[in-house]
Amino acid sequence: MSDILETVMIVSFGLSWPVNAVKAWRARSAKSTSVLFLCLILFGYAAGIVSKLLNESYMADISRKWYVLFCYCLNFAVVSVNLGIYFRNRALDAENVR
Repeated sequence: MSDILETVMIVSFGLSWPVNAVKAWRARSAKSTSVLFLCLILFGYAAGIVSKLLNESYMADISRKWYVLFCYCLNFAVVSVNLGIYFRNRALDAENVR
């Protein structure tokens, strides 16, 4: 049951990242984005992934609980996309200053 609740938490947090990515892409500006915040979120997801990989009882039952690790990895990937959009938007901001 704890794995299901953990997955619900991860999915709940994760639903906001695609929305944020679309908003940032359309904004074409990095002015309201915190790169430190994105990096801290990535660090947290990376810690969650490593935690699952190092947990022997989880890994022994991964064929039934794969979805937890999958959600961590998916969120990490989507936040990475957000970080990429940040750098794209920062470059656009620099071009617009000229």
